[in-house]
Amino acid sequence: MTRTLDEATRKAESILKSPRKRSKLLDTATRMASSGKSALQLSGITGKITPLVRMVRCTASREYLDTPWQSIVLITAALIYFVSPFDAIADFLPVIGFIDDAAVISAVFAAISKDVEKFIAWEAAKPPSDAALISSAEPE
Repeated sequence: MTRTLDEATRKAESILKSPRKRSKLLDTATRMASSGKSALQLSGITGKITPLVRMVRCTASREYLDTPWQSIVLITAALIYFVSPFDAIADFLPVIGFIDDAAVISAVFAAISKDVEKFIAWEAAKPPSDAALISSAEPE
């Protein structure tokens, strides 16, 4: 078990250090979570994956730096597990193939819930970007 956790941590850290690999992982996780697959919706993990992906993106861009590195590595390891079609229970099995994914994402989400809450509060308090202000301005 420790060996597997160490391997997952090393793989997550490697992906985090590579902008291309990190972006690919985050894009894949986002696409899978928003795919509308009923198994994902039933498991309730779609709403958990989105803020986790945003946390990693904002940390990687150095826009948000209040999440501990260990939490970012844990999120990344969970997302790797989520996108992998060949994990403990293969994802191609209808409904039950996503049970293990839901368990892993939910466990990580619970373990770092205070970090997630802080991040979501930071996002809510953040002033809108200039691009958002320009696109929402009404024509005169």
